[in-house]
Amino acid sequence: MSNKLRILIGSSVCQKPNILEKFLLSAKNINVSDAVVNFLFIDDNQEEISSEILVNTNMGYDKLIIKAPPREKEYIVTETTHHWDNSLVMRVAMLKNIIINYAIEKNFDFLFFIDSDLLIDPGLINHLIAQKKDIISEIFWTAWQPGTIPLPNVWLYDSYEMAHPAMPDSERKISAASFLTRLKKPGIYEVGGLGACTLISVDALRKGLNFSPICNVSFWGEDRWFCIRAAVLGFSLFVDTHFPAKHRYRESDVE
Repeated sequence: MSNKLRILIGSSVCQKPNILEKFLLSAKNINVSDAVVNFLFIDDNQEEISSEILVNTNMGYDKLIIKAPPREKEYIVTETTHHWDNSLVMRVAMLKNIIINYAIEKNFDFLFFIDSDLLIDPGLINHLIAQKKDIISEIFWTAWQPGTIPLPNVWLYDSYEMAHPAMPDSERKISAASFLTRLKKPGIYEVGGLGACTLISVDALRKGLNFSPICNVSFWGEDRWFCIRAAVLGFSLFVDTHFPAKHRYRESDVE
């Protein structure tokens, strides 16, 4: 039997064709040394051409595509923002849990979750594995609204707080600014929440990590549910900032 690490790269894909093409090109260039790599894509696309691109792109590694169940509501993306509601978030959580279950059932060693609008360094997965963390994300920065300051895919508290909410306003602003400045320096930092570009050990997933909602928590979003569950189970969350990913949040970002 091979002693090579087995790595599953998983993504639930609902994407514009031009963004998807760039994502797949970046993903197929991933270079993982001395490991068995498989891709698992869940095809949740709303445009047929995106589904065709997903099927027809040779990833260079084994690729499995699972067709998502029929959707009840359209996912609307504009140049201003992405429009989410509870049903869409629950759908994404369900699809991500399918990927987790597959990783566990097929006895992979690591699951690398990546959103289909990210571009990453070819050596990123090797680098993240070398950090020997159960849960570690690579940082990326996004202007969530046009003209706003880019913010990271990680946070410290609650839904998306960069400093403790109990601090006085003046102290909280200073603390948040210090945290954001620190994230711009290459390093590995412990955080309270993360998502979208994350390496997870399958041993940790077997302990009960998933994206399902938590009935007595009002914070919204599958990444929050995952991170709260991780903290309760005793797992620390980390972000690496050596190889920031590029986020193609809008079609204009591709250009």
